[in-house]
Amino acid sequence: MPLTGRWTLTRYLIEERRRYPQASGELNALILDISLACKAIARIVATGALGDAVAGLEVRAGDTNVQGEVQKPLDVMSNEIFIRMNEWNGHLAGMASEEMDEPKQIPQNYQRGKYLLVFDPLDGSSNIDVNVSVGSIFSILRAPADVVASGRDVTEADFLQPGATQVAAGYAIYGPVTMIVLSVGNGVAGFTLNPNLGEFVLTHENIRVPRETHEFAINTSNSRFWEPPVKRYVDECLAGKAGPRGKDFNMRWIASMVAEAHRILMRGGVFMYPRDTKDPAKPGRLRLLYETNPIGFIVEQAGGRCSTGRQPMLGVKPSSLHQRIGVVFGSAAEVERIERYHHEPIEELDEAPLFAPRSLFRD
Repeated sequence: MPLTGRWTLTRYLIEERRRYPQASGELNALILDISLACKAIARIVATGALGDAVAGLEVRAGDTNVQGEVQKPLDVMSNEIFIRMNEWNGHLAGMASEEMDEPKQIPQNYQRGKYLLVFDPLDGSSNIDVNVSVGSIFSILRAPADVVASGRDVTEADFLQPGATQVAAGYAIYGPVTMIVLSVGNGVAGFTLNPNLGEFVLTHENIRVPRETHEFAINTSNSRFWEPPVKRYVDECLAGKAGPRGKDFNMRWIASMVAEAHRILMRGGVFMYPRDTKDPAKPGRLRLLYETNPIGFIVEQAGGRCSTGRQPMLGVKPSSLHQRIGVVFGSAAEVERIERYHHEPIEELDEAPLFAPRSLFRD
């Protein structure tokens, strides 16, 4: 019997816990506290320009984070909400956020737990001014054994775990409705916030990413910086039925990681923010720990694939807390094709019409 509309997030987590009789319930409680943070952020995001007053927090716009990016007030508010909702619960040994230079220590007056929480408190915040969907991304890792045994402060090295070690991951999307999409390692489920109940209710069971697709998402303004395998793939998609793919593709680009991932989970597609030559000092644009690992975990649990373009994303050993990386994820057949192109010999390719020079006298 379908469970959609009948199970809350709480009941779903209880049923998942029953698969592990030895489980303590700490993971469930942690996820519910994260969901409470997402409810609070959803309320602030929904008020738009009124958010400062609703949040009751004093923040300064114009500061920069460790990435060198200008922080918006809602970035700071969302980060503070995640900390406040999770530092006291006794389930965490520490936290790390895209908005903080260093790991956040659990205060000594609070009990410390066995998990680490990594999060992007408000992904896509630059889109808020134009009322595009934004979201929060989170990842849960196990703290190293010596951290749990000794209760010591966490260090950056404690968080540098491959994505395959994630215990759970998810995102909240704040759009026409607020949803949480979650995986605890047993598939992917989606929960919609019922404003009348104040509860997340299961609305999408066993989400699966179709293996085949006819949609791709990439920022074509960077085309001059793309590596040849990426250019080859996009050119073939643009060639449509007359080209080597033999079918037409649609191109999408929202510039919000959560919104892009959500579309792909709902109907398939492939998203690319690949490594390019625009800034040789940055091997990619998105953050490994806060964005690509949690999204990659969810996508692969849903039957899709997540890659750097050259290797599986979840196998990458992080080298720093704020490491950037190139990413390709979505429908498995397309991601596998892009990986294959990266490993094949580079050939000189004809320019696609979209990027070719134009002239009345062109042959």
